[in-house]
Amino acid sequence: MAMPEPLHDIAHLGAVELLTPEPHKALRFFRDLLGMEVVHEASGSVHLRGWGDYAASTLKLTTASAPGVGCIAWRTTSPEALERRAAALSALGLGIDWTNGDFGRGRSFRFRDPDGHIMEIYYEEQRYVAPPGLRSALKNQPQKYTGRGVGVRRLDHLAVLASDVATNRRFAQDILGFQLREQVIFEEGKREIGAWTSPNAVHHQLAYVTDVKGGHGRLHHLSFWVDNRDDVLRAADILSEEGIFIEAGPAKHNNSQGFYLYSYEPGGNRIEVYSGSYLVLAPDWQPVTWNEEERAAGVYWGGALPDSFIQYGTPNIEAGPAGDAPKLPVFF
Repeated sequence: MAMPEPLHDIAHLGAVELLTPEPHKALRFFRDLLGMEVVHEASGSVHLRGWGDYAASTLKLTTASAPGVGCIAWRTTSPEALERRAAALSALGLGIDWTNGDFGRGRSFRFRDPDGHIMEIYYEEQRYVAPPGLRSALKNQPQKYTGRGVGVRRLDHLAVLASDVATNRRFAQDILGFQLREQVIFEEGKREIGAWTSPNAVHHQLAYVTDVKGGHGRLHHLSFWVDNRDDVLRAADILSEEGIFIEAGPAKHNNSQGFYLYSYEPGGNRIEVYSGSYLVLAPDWQPVTWNEEERAAGVYWGGALPDSFIQYGTPNIEAGPAGDAPKLPVFF
């Protein structure tokens, strides 16, 4: 039986809007500690970018009453791809509306995934042009490395919480055209609690993991790339010296093989500094599946992630009417 032609209408993760109740402290965290550049300010929002991001902006900090994720933006491969995906999303009843685009982006189609996360797709994008003081001697690098703080290079991925991982994973595959890289399935194949997907060769740009509290539209973490493990270790020193709580790491994941450090920005959102991992170039990649026994030892080097890593997401909510949120084995 012939396999359906794969979808390649989504190119990559374009930008993420992060909601924070501590806008001034959050701005200092991303600008001074992570080393990102401020490129635009609007009413209630600040736009930033990593020194290796080619787009004008990849992170939008928006003042809100509670932390969480705002709009997740994906760039399409062409204007025609934008129209195709918008039509497909509208047919499912998930479309919200067309907009003229946020800062640095053109005409965009906003929608919700099955769990309620707000997303948009766009094609037209403003390229970053560095001012004289930030221009690199390398013509193929958008900005020079400033050496400020952690010095994150680019936006890498995000993980969102979902009440039904399988439904949202199928949506990412069938409607957006993402490839499934890895997944965690418990109870002899009956319960999918994590799925790592990507529209390109990057291991994952969107992960869905179980919301053990039964919420909808919540964020687990937002991740920024650095070039090597030593940069992650240096990030641990910088954040520790600044009194920033480190939740987990530095250590190495099983899934993705990525080297990681998790902390919280002052508004309460979980932020990952990330490096390593592996690329997937094979068009016939076979998704890797993990079960309870394989994950019982914790992450790759054996250390267990803290219970907060499973229980906490933003905005934070209480457990459902059944009582305390269930405890799960480590699934990252």
